Amino acid sequence: MDAETILQIRPSLTRYLREFKGCFGRVRTQEHFATYVRGQLSDLPRKCVEPMADAAGEPPRNLQQLLSLFRWDEEAVRDRLQQRVARGHHDSRAVGIIDETSFVKKGNKTAGVQRQHCGAVGKQENCVVSVHLGYTTPDFHTLVDGELYLPEDSWHLDRERCREAGIPDDVVYLSKWRIALNQVKRAWTNGLRFAWLTFDEGYGGKPPFLRELDGMGQNYVAEIPVNFRVWTKRPEVIHREHETHRRMGRPRKLPRLRVQTLPRSEVRNALQYSSLLRAVPWTQYRVKDGEKGPMVWEVKRVLVWLADESKLPTRAHHLLVARNPLHPDEVKFFLSNAPEATSVEELLLVAFSRWKIERLFQDGKGELGLDHFEARKYLCIKRHLIISCVSYLFLAEFRREHAGGENRPHHSAASESDVRIGPCLVAQWPLLATTR
Repeated sequence: MDAETILQIRPSLTRYLREFKGCFGRVRTQEHFATYVRGQLSDLPRKCVEPMADAAGEPPRNLQQLLSLFRWDEEAVRDRLQQRVARGHHDSRAVGIIDETSFVKKGNKTAGVQRQHCGAVGKQENCVVSVHLGYTTPDFHTLVDGELYLPEDSWHLDRERCREAGIPDDVVYLSKWRIALNQVKRAWTNGLRFAWLTFDEGYGGKPPFLRELDGMGQNYVAEIPVNFRVWTKRPEVIHREHETHRRMGRPRKLPRLRVQTLPRSEVRNALQYSSLLRAVPWTQYRVKDGEKGPMVWEVKRVLVWLADESKLPTRAHHLLVARNPLHPDEVKFFLSNAPEATSVEELLLVAFSRWKIERLFQDGKGELGLDHFEARKYLCIKRHLIISCVSYLFLAEFRREHAGGENRPHHSAASESDVRIGPCLVAQWPLLATTR
């Protein structure tokens, strides 16, 4: 945004920031917090501490100390942000999207940095990674959480290196799916509810994560890797040993699978060899309308069963197989714990809504300088990620208030069996277009 727009929104921003008033011990700290947010909303080409402080006429050390030294409760800020979203943007169709993003960093002093896959450049690079939770409705999107990922070997096991980077001893390695699970639980605690969660195969390929969500009663549509194993027919479980089959020695553990049970198969093999799956016809759905015309995928759906922690079958899950008819080798697999009566259209709507988190990252980095931080210490990065969520929520609310309901996406998938051409699954429109 330019300076004139900033002046126009200043009263709204002042009212908005009062939401977080009780999270700061001193008035000056709260003022520095407001300066940081205004800096992220500005039209500065580089939104790190020095340019933002210079533009506000303040010494850079004020914003540096806001991130590193001043006492304020950044976790309470995150809680109030989520409570505001739950209070003002509740929607029965809300989808929570879990994903990670990366920031290229030089050197080896920044907390969490190591050479790893960097999605920002699409290759192995020296970078830090953060896990995020996005909240989306048909006409509203925002980031509600973000947390730095701490690699195990290069950081968690080297506590001296952690202390040099300001990482407390109680901050230990957590797998990315564990971080994501904690974020969902925090959102629940703050009253934020999701009709669905969706995430890519990096999270969908972790059965413990799926079991945790299922135990919480949270519906999800997860992309899964091609080697994910399922039963396409529910195996028989023996709960009681018959008298004639008893043998001498240690009794068998019950319940257990029948001895003749076929092993679980990888979903890519099930697609090729399962007679049940092969018998289901491909149905075309228009996923969305792109610049080059409608984007169509062929889809088939069957019920499958997973193995629980005791290696026994779970209740039935949906397995969706989506194939690009223009490139038949491009196949995606999705798994859902939704009720059996859930339609394919609804499952696809959730499965292909994950593009919105990429939009959130793109706008966060392009508009707010999410990736412009130059801090190295753990607390500084943590606070920067939370302040960026605060700035994003303001922009999302500002756009919603001034957009007039334009460009709303449709809410259902279109099948080739429709008599007329139905609405597309998702509509591609920039969240922050009107505030740029």
